[in-house]
Amino acid sequence: MPKLYEALAEAFLAEGVDTQFVLMGDGNMHWSTAFSKLPGVHSVHVRHEHATVAAATAYNIATNKVAVASVTCGPGVTQLMTALPAAVRARLPMVVFAGESPINAKYYNQVIDQAPLVTATGARYIAAHSVPRMMDYVREAFHIAKYERQPVVLGIPYDLQKVEHTANHPYETSAMYQPKVGRMHADPAIVAEAVERLAAAKRPIVLGGRGVLWSGARDAVIKLADRCGALLSNTLPARGLFHDHPYGLGITGSYFTTLGREMYESADVVLAVGTSLSYYVGGGHFWPKAYKIQLDDAPRGLRDGLKAADLYVKADALAGCEAILAGLDKKLGAGKPTAASIRTKELAHRIATEPADAMEFEVAPGVLDPRKAVEAIDAVVPKDWDIVVGGGHQAYFNAQMRGRPADRYTTVREFGAVGNGLSYALGVAAARRQGRNGKVVLFEGDGGLFFNIQELETIKRQGYRILICAMNDGGYGSEFHKLRADGLDDSLAIFGRPAFENIARGFGLRGNEVRDVSVIPKLFADFAGQGETEIWNIQISDKIVAPVMRQTVKRGHGVM
Repeated sequence: MPKLYEALAEAFLAEGVDTQFVLMGDGNMHWSTAFSKLPGVHSVHVRHEHATVAAATAYNIATNKVAVASVTCGPGVTQLMTALPAAVRARLPMVVFAGESPINAKYYNQVIDQAPLVTATGARYIAAHSVPRMMDYVREAFHIAKYERQPVVLGIPYDLQKVEHTANHPYETSAMYQPKVGRMHADPAIVAEAVERLAAAKRPIVLGGRGVLWSGARDAVIKLADRCGALLSNTLPARGLFHDHPYGLGITGSYFTTLGREMYESADVVLAVGTSLSYYVGGGHFWPKAYKIQLDDAPRGLRDGLKAADLYVKADALAGCEAILAGLDKKLGAGKPTAASIRTKELAHRIATEPADAMEFEVAPGVLDPRKAVEAIDAVVPKDWDIVVGGGHQAYFNAQMRGRPADRYTTVREFGAVGNGLSYALGVAAARRQGRNGKVVLFEGDGGLFFNIQELETIKRQGYRILICAMNDGGYGSEFHKLRADGLDDSLAIFGRPAFENIARGFGLRGNEVRDVSVIPKLFADFAGQGETEIWNIQISDKIVAPVMRQTVKRGHGVM
């Protein structure tokens, strides 16, 4: 008769899980070992618990599958407290198999009430303490993750995991309990209001978020924008959504290009599709003249303490766009134009040629303008490679790479945490399963890279090939730029320029220092011709201030 942990492993396999990110301890070692031995399962054993959830986050973005992480009880769970809120706020489906201390032990030094910690992050916690109901707990966890798009931590005491599994009926998956429902359709009266506004708009913009990707509505959004004569743009999580459209402005909000900010400041109507319109996207100050329409399956009138929109169309992104398109044709006649006049050949040329940020800075000898470094890397990396971005000040520059689709760009900025880059790259590499032929490029700051640099060992052991571009400005850029703007001593945010190329070699990987963009084509050709992960220690100037930071210090950081 099988043990319960073996039956639990089989249940996860039945739910379609083929990859786990795990750090073993008492509380999860039996389950994770059993799961790793099942056919088709890929196990990534990391070196810090944070990396289990962070890597699983990126894995979900890359595959759209429910991601699975696993940690032991007590300190294993407490180490997740930074990674979980990011997955929660990004609305990513995930199940974390977590041990709990043995329920029948008289004393155990790692015992802690795990549920309040997890729920404080916004994730769900299921305390699986009844052996007869154990499969019900698993099914519930996957149901919540899939259909509510929420991370779930499944806490199972590890002494219970080792009892015999006596159930004599097959596991029924969460999919068997999901009712068949159609797309959410909009109220016709509300659609009619949106049609009136869009038909009369002279300078409309259509904004797409991650909900467009989830709904498969990209083509419908483009068709609607073309019908309205509107410009297109996207949120940072949906970066690259309209990368191949001549009137695609790129990222909206804090990561605006100069041209994008200019266009939004003069927009008269903004239709936001599949986005929650957070402060950093809309914020009440980016679109001062625009009438804002939000099309989303869960619109919120009050978002981050501010009014999100003027009109709310509650609908699935695809169904909502199709309804507005039909409404425009009914009102105006098929093919007849709206009042829009914002699309011009001159504007298309500006979109295609103008840099994201043309602000001039003095660059000292021996260091690079990060914009030029990213431009040079962008020119040599094929467009079908995955771009992964960590956090921090450097993230703005590589977010502006051109011509790269949304399904090949991974970043999670919803919690503002740095230090996730290596873990995200692990998750994407695991998703692609290309091994030493991997096509993953990571951009991470020097500060962020040190947060989880131990995962270089994981990358080496797993046999992944990742190009790690360490954007090294010698400190915490997001902090020393703020300190300088406030006239304060920046020394506590300056740490020197570590030799990441030597650190890479210490892990058995390759490394190079980059102080001249002219060497990048040859370095990339060399990298692409071999099968090992490599770190480029790119020495960038600490005097180049990204537009998002310039706006932050201008407004006063921390001011909403």
